Amino acid sequence: MNEAVKKIEISGIRKFFNKIQHIDGMISLTIGQPDFPTPAHIKEAAKDAIDHNHTNYTHNAGIIELRKAISDYMKEKYQLDYRAEDEIIVTNGASQAIDTALRTILSKGEEVILPGPVYPGYTPVIQQCGAVPVFVDTTAQHFKMTADMIRPHITEQTSCIILPYPSNPTGVSLDEAELKKIADLADEFNLLIVADEIYSELTYDEPHVSIGTIARERTITINGLSKSHSMTGWRIGVLMAPETIAAQCLKVHQYTVSCASSISQYAALAAYTAGKNDAEPMKEAYRERRKLTEEKLNELGFNVVKPDGAFYFFAGIPGKKSAEQFALDLAEHARVGVVPGTAFGPEGEGFIRVSYACSEAQLIEAFRRMKDYLQ
Repeated sequence: MNEAVKKIEISGIRKFFNKIQHIDGMISLTIGQPDFPTPAHIKEAAKDAIDHNHTNYTHNAGIIELRKAISDYMKEKYQLDYRAEDEIIVTNGASQAIDTALRTILSKGEEVILPGPVYPGYTPVIQQCGAVPVFVDTTAQHFKMTADMIRPHITEQTSCIILPYPSNPTGVSLDEAELKKIADLADEFNLLIVADEIYSELTYDEPHVSIGTIARERTITINGLSKSHSMTGWRIGVLMAPETIAAQCLKVHQYTVSCASSISQYAALAAYTAGKNDAEPMKEAYRERRKLTEEKLNELGFNVVKPDGAFYFFAGIPGKKSAEQFALDLAEHARVGVVPGTAFGPEGEGFIRVSYACSEAQLIEAFRRMKDYLQ
């Protein structure tokens, strides 16, 4: 067995879910996917693709109509400028885009700077590349990884900064001024940036700013439809980069998967054209749920940082229990499922992740149960 693979741990989220899945009648606030159905017109486009036998391999990077639609969409929404012909790759979800990007740019011994706590999907890929993840503890700075926090962690081995924003698990994002400082730092030390912007459509107070508009030549931008269009199972992600980088990424991509599902690509074409604003009604529902969740968490004595986007709160636990024990007790005694913060790294000790990607009725009942348990 590959030693690098043997050292990889199963996701802490999955480990914890396995511990509590036997509990009957539990309300799960663990879910990391929208609770809305995929919009009907997107499903119809997929059915139409099947009926017209669009069931063959496509171009490795995806059908050109879709890549053109993505180019137009990203330009209109975020002022990003990527050519459909040679700077956009359609992937099997954002996870595969991240994997492709990191396996393309990382060499053995190089260091990658990323925030902690952080989504656990980056570290195993970095380690399989023989590279080293370097975490910046953001818990004392409202979960924001700024240029001033990054600088002390840069060494001669540093090659890349990962910027996931809005963040999973914290929902915290970065503004234009903060991104410009990070871009200047990357320029000063000749670093690449992998910007995971899968939650870019789900921002509530300020519009999302893509660092690809600031540091285009050194940025790989990751996006997709899982969160914005409630298409998690369709597995459509997008990798965008300057042609010199994208050409190398395409080699890794083509030998990994050949191409994304042809049926899903035609569904995605509908999403990126007729469905440009499909996220809006979902976002409004999340906005109301965010307000409710913040109020309830504060009432129960959690330490709360209001998220800028996504659909998570990373809440500080009242009392002295560990994150794992608190989450286990909550599941067993209140029948409410949350994710212990340590699933997102040691920096998450003392926190839980609460997802509000569920109905308002479920949230109200979950917090009623939590209140009874805590009292």
